[in-house]
Amino acid sequence: MDADEWPSEWLRGVLGVCVLRALLDGPSYGYAITRRLAAAGLGDVKGGTLYPLLARLEEARYVEVEWRAGDGGPGRKYFALTDQGRTHARSLAARWAAFTAITRELTDGALEHHRGR
Repeated sequence: MDADEWPSEWLRGVLGVCVLRALLDGPSYGYAITRRLAAAGLGDVKGGTLYPLLARLEEARYVEVEWRAGDGGPGRKYFALTDQGRTHARSLAARWAAFTAITRELTDGALEHHRGR
């Protein structure tokens, strides 16, 4: 399945987990985060989706923001996990893994059912 075909409700559900995971590797800015998500196979995440999520993470004190001067261009807003954010990212990833194990068991059962027709 092409990344552009992922149902939007799936992406909304997993985007926070994936953004937090990307930030575990260190501070980053919006465009770089969207490129990272696209390279991972999630498709094109628009700024209108990403930036409100980052604002919510900042409000929850999971990320902090720093403006950095650009190399010959405009400055960039960098997002970095706080200590609380790193803890939250790892906890959320563990919970997501447990959730997907359950849903995988259910969906694999549907595939087996289809093959055994």
